[in-house]
Amino acid sequence: MSTEITRIATRTDRVIDEVERAIVGKRDVLNKIMAAILSGGHVLLEDYPGLAKTLIAKSFAAALGLEFKRIQFTPDLLPGDITGGYIYNRTQNRFELRRGPLFAHIILADEINRASPKTQSALLEAMQEMQVTLEGETMRLPEPFVVLATQNPIEYEGTFPLPEAQLDRFLVKLAIGYPTPEEEQEILQRRRERRQDEFALEQVMGGEELLTLRQAVEEVHVDPDIERYIVALVAGTRAARQVAVGASPRGSLALLKLSRAWAAMAGRDYVIPDDVKTFIQPALVHRLILEPDLWMKQHAAEQVLEEIAHLVPVPVIDGA
Repeated sequence: MSTEITRIATRTDRVIDEVERAIVGKRDVLNKIMAAILSGGHVLLEDYPGLAKTLIAKSFAAALGLEFKRIQFTPDLLPGDITGGYIYNRTQNRFELRRGPLFAHIILADEINRASPKTQSALLEAMQEMQVTLEGETMRLPEPFVVLATQNPIEYEGTFPLPEAQLDRFLVKLAIGYPTPEEEQEILQRRRERRQDEFALEQVMGGEELLTLRQAVEEVHVDPDIERYIVALVAGTRAARQVAVGASPRGSLALLKLSRAWAAMAGRDYVIPDDVKTFIQPALVHRLILEPDLWMKQHAAEQVLEEIAHLVPVPVIDGA
């Protein structure tokens, strides 16, 4: 095993430990978010209000030593409000560029589905191309660049559902979930002992180290049988009778990237089928367009993916 893989496992574990000083009882979700960040992808968090979605984003930014900006999406938000623009300076008699909040490392796009499609399209360019275009001039965004977006699964009035093209740009879609009674009591206890709302988290690594770890993930070996397993899973979404439009090759690439990052975080320089299984739901659930008769059925996409995962043969070692 290479020292770089060992370093990934050690450093990412340290980051999660630091984030857990603020977030109680959600290590599995935090690990998956870390895997998405390590894969260079964006994360969509869909859950009810008050479940620490904003705190998770801020905590990761603090632990990773990255610049953090929060954008509250509203129906009247304009593209220029997030990208910035040129402002006329009367004293200097010239136009000056004022960069918007998108020019940061970690962006929290809060309630992203409340913004108009015009503003969502500006964010789409940033997410996919890692750049923004102002007055015909293309500007690169800082690296690493990660969007952590949130949306509420209730209160759809006054919202603009994300188009499939933008949903496809999110590497994973995750839910936080309510804490257990014991975890919720620990949240209260920590707040009482802290005597304030704010958390003081330590920086574990910096942006340059994160980029180095991302490059090291590229050394994780993926057997052709594992690749065929990934392709069969994604192809299964296209053949399922309950699905109108299945996942694109971007879904296959998402499973590949995430499984490699997950293996590295576990200290392995090779991918096993369980790494892929871990991300079948998070990587594919938002990429399916179901048949109309299933639109109103809760967790229908999750059930379809469970059936596909059950039907697709898992690769095994010869002679095992």
